[in-house]
Amino acid sequence: MKHLIPFTKTEPLVAVVRLAGSIGASRSQLSDETIGPVIEKAFKRGKPAAVALVINSPGGSPVQSSLIAARIRRLAEEKAIPVHAFVEDVAASGGYWLAVAADDIWVDRGSIVGSIGVISASFGAPVFLARQGIERRVHTSVKSKSMLDPFLPEKKEDVARLKTILEQMHTGFVDHVIARRGDKLADKSDIFTGEFWLGRRAVELGLVDGEAHLMPKLKELYGEKVRIRPYGRRRSLLSRFGASLAGDALATIEERAEYARYGL
Repeated sequence: MKHLIPFTKTEPLVAVVRLAGSIGASRSQLSDETIGPVIEKAFKRGKPAAVALVINSPGGSPVQSSLIAARIRRLAEEKAIPVHAFVEDVAASGGYWLAVAADDIWVDRGSIVGSIGVISASFGAPVFLARQGIERRVHTSVKSKSMLDPFLPEKKEDVARLKTILEQMHTGFVDHVIARRGDKLADKSDIFTGEFWLGRRAVELGLVDGEAHLMPKLKELYGEKVRIRPYGRRRSLLSRFGASLAGDALATIEERAEYARYGL
């Protein structure tokens, strides 16, 4: 109740939002729908002096990454509140997209950062179907309606179309990073190749601002008595007891694969 008493000094409050996991449309993943209300509350509740993002994400959907980052920037500008990002194990691909939404980015020496690129992964099973005596039949009203069907042989024209789309997405990612990091970036020709680096090298490349952990840095910026208020996604009742639908189970497997790409 101290903050309600006139003429008393209230120590700075920092809202801490945890952005952990892969980014996508599943209920178990980070998406604008699942994390958006949490972010809104963090910026609006209790007049915070700043918002800190604790990020541990291997990436995922470019669109969801863009939506979440755009929400963070909109609220930061509307409320005139600074945003700090703190990377734990990884902020790669879409995870780095989220980190770049902050005004500064801090990492551990062993944090994995970067992977500024777009990937499309799938599978093909036409040979398997043929061996089982199964015939795939697809009929469309227009020639471009069916593309990269995993049960049909891959077509060169489909691959060419997909590469064009991926290149366009990559351009949007690059534009976002350049707009946010600007002159902090080192040699840009080596940064946007999809490569990723450990924290210390990421500092040298200008991808992040330095090595620091959450509480020491917040105390440095806002004083020893800085208060924090944590925010994060609420787990459903089913997930708390270990129950999950098939879709969420598949998303968990895919998320594990995303982390494995970075040796985690």
